[in-house]
Amino acid sequence: MGEIISINIGKPVKVEYKGKELETGIYKSQVKEPVYLSKLNFIGDGQADLVHHGGIDKAVCVYPYEHYTYWEKDLERKLDFGAFGENITVKGMVEADVSIGDIFQIGEAIVQITQPRQPCFKLAKRYDLTDLPLKFQNTGYTGYYFKVLEEGLVNPDSMINLIERDPTNVTVQFANEIMHHDKKNLEAIEKILIVDALSSSWRNTFTKRLHGKKENTKERLEGKN
Repeated sequence: MGEIISINIGKPVKVEYKGKELETGIYKSQVKEPVYLSKLNFIGDGQADLVHHGGIDKAVCVYPYEHYTYWEKDLERKLDFGAFGENITVKGMVEADVSIGDIFQIGEAIVQITQPRQPCFKLAKRYDLTDLPLKFQNTGYTGYYFKVLEEGLVNPDSMINLIERDPTNVTVQFANEIMHHDKKNLEAIEKILIVDALSSSWRNTFTKRLHGKKENTKERLEGKN
């Protein structure tokens, strides 16, 4: 179904943001050799903020190659693969075409989509543009996360083969729309919550919404003051 354009990994580094030291794993570099994918990440990769990044539900960050042209025009620069901190730059699997719960094989590994990516202020630091995380969110060009069901070696030229479609058919695009725009659509929220593979963090957010509780996105998008 899809094609890996690039595998990108990198360990967290320390940078300065708003006059304070910040540790981030958003800087990734393309690898040319096969890489082992474990339950938590590609070997050699890492995340700094393990509360909001990484973990079982968010082991692999995926970003569609199709959006690169848009962002190169918007940012007025040529972008290298891994430009948005993604582990896999993929072709043929944009947000409208894949659903939460879909299961794929990549090389020896088997993975499953768990949630869309929620852009944070570290993306703003990456390009020194404070409004970039919100722009990412509003375009819907967010990418998404894989959970690793079976570990294995992945080649940079591996195809991504669909094994099983989730029967609920909740696309990443649809989930983004309800999370960020149509927030009071309780019927849609209930539909999303039916998806067994939905990440625990998104499940918690939507469950709270059903009970009238609103989440504060300011810190995620802008960082701590």
